[in-house]
Amino acid sequence: MNEKHYKLRYISLFEEDMNEIVDYITYRLKNPDAAERLVDDVENAILERLSFAESFESFHSIRERNYPYYRIHVRNFTVFYVVIENVMEVRRILYNRRNWKANI
Repeated sequence: MNEKHYKLRYISLFEEDMNEIVDYITYRLKNPDAAERLVDDVENAILERLSFAESFESFHSIRERNYPYYRIHVRNFTVFYVVIENVMEVRRILYNRRNWKANI
């Protein structure tokens, strides 16, 4: 299988989402170890996807987009990314039980 080499970019909205999740788990649930494990799992899932970012079915959004969204499931969260030329741009991470489907 020919692997394409993508560059990785995180937008600030993803970082904000991730920080809110980590803060919630760390301070509200009082479980910093679980927060750290989640960060590791998310990072590993993204890095595993990096070599073949476009090999998965795109996410069918109700909104028209310039680039198709792809998703990665990590525990109770979904990471959304797009591919722009040779860049895998990670845009959001959302809790699965949150009502986000109408907005993505």
